[in-house]
Amino acid sequence: MSILSDLLFETRVAASSLADYVTGTGLRLGVTGLSRAGKTVFITALVQNLLRASTAAKDGERVLPVFRVHAEGRLMRAKLQPQPDDHVPRFAYEDHLAALTGEDRHWPESTRRISELRLTLEFERRKGFRQGPSELTIDIVDYPGEWLLDLPLLTKSYAQWSRETLEASAAAARAPFAADWRGATLGVAADADESETEAKRLAELFTTYLRAARAETYALSTLPPGRFLMPGELEGSPALTFAPLRVDEGMEFGAGSLAAMMERRYEAYKAHVVKPFFRDHFARLDRQIVLVDALSALNSGPAAVRDLETALSEILVAFRAGRSGFLSTIFRPKIDRILFAATKADHLHHTSHDRLENILRLLTARAIARAEDVGAHVDVVALAAVRATREARVKQGRMPFGDRSELEAIVGVPLPGERIDGETFDGKGEVAIFPGELPADPKAVFRGDGLGAPEGAADYRFVRFRPPVPRLAKDGAPLPLPSIRLDRALEFLLGDRLP
Repeated sequence: MSILSDLLFETRVAASSLADYVTGTGLRLGVTGLSRAGKTVFITALVQNLLRASTAAKDGERVLPVFRVHAEGRLMRAKLQPQPDDHVPRFAYEDHLAALTGEDRHWPESTRRISELRLTLEFERRKGFRQGPSELTIDIVDYPGEWLLDLPLLTKSYAQWSRETLEASAAAARAPFAADWRGATLGVAADADESETEAKRLAELFTTYLRAARAETYALSTLPPGRFLMPGELEGSPALTFAPLRVDEGMEFGAGSLAAMMERRYEAYKAHVVKPFFRDHFARLDRQIVLVDALSALNSGPAAVRDLETALSEILVAFRAGRSGFLSTIFRPKIDRILFAATKADHLHHTSHDRLENILRLLTARAIARAEDVGAHVDVVALAAVRATREARVKQGRMPFGDRSELEAIVGVPLPGERIDGETFDGKGEVAIFPGELPADPKAVFRGDGLGAPEGAADYRFVRFRPPVPRLAKDGAPLPLPSIRLDRALEFLLGDRLP
């Protein structure tokens, strides 16, 4: 039965891919990342830069110098198209741009569901047989990274998932948050009679543990099931009312037992939540960018960094990575380019940007090796889709003979309520902050045990800033917001399709 189900599943994926090819969709770009990584801001900035690139050039602005098609003057126009899938919400680009550039500028709401946006680029083709005016249609697919972590569940039994989840919860970084749930779980027999009350109690304790681990203070990566933290219309349904139990692989669950009830709901979650997402959206992607809030993990210490490394490795297991060809494009698309991006690079001085990239490269080393083995191109970048700070040299302290030393600082408007050195900011005035330097040796971020920075570690001062004040073009519309290495990300993800 499982083989037949898998065959039908692959047939539906192939049918969806063939439909995309026939209707002329050029490229499907997936954008994801774990909580607070900046997915919504990234898409909004990407689209604004492309839509306004020609206007910015006329106003003397070089907004995307590394994006070759624009730098060479071959990007003629970008335009938004009607929503391609009637059953998928449209990415609210206009609302998010208004949030970033309005009078009370603020960061837009984070991603909580899947959405899409179609964009067509008109450009001058200089290579190949069809030189001259050409077009590339891009479908941008935005989805929560927590959903991505669900995909490995498709190959795991309930017993395997239970065992791995319990083992992970015993690690030093997670044990304090998991104590109540683990205590309740270890006190329940798998062969106990099924009980809706008991299932609900354990599911609620499990969800509380996941939510606590993801809290900004600790920045641990979320474990599946991802919909436990983003239930949407499934809230309260049996498909979200289950939890791991102490069970062994191959153990027979008697009919009417609690374990049988939990296993049935786990399989229902995979069938009705995970598989449709994989079939209808994820399996049709051609390119993928994974946004990573590495700074939050660094703030929380080595345990959070190791947890992030594990999550990134799990994420790539879910990708259908590989070299893309004509037949695979039509019948079984593969993700042939994957970009891991460390966001919020504007929270650091530029002297640490390469170091942030090196840290991310180390965190994704296992994942990158696996993808490159099957022919996919993988890269890492440190970026800020919207740059909220500027750099300055600030004099600090008094040196001999009356001189004063200068320190490299970043300057911006911290969000209301942000604190540093006992000072709480009101969200109105600019301040200069010395963020500290990332270590030259990326392996240093793994040193130490438990939560918090190891003794002797650098003092990283990462605070959140308000979006920058927008500048206006001659037509009165906001110019593209400043960014860091957004053009490099665009060149890697799209450049080869704009020859």
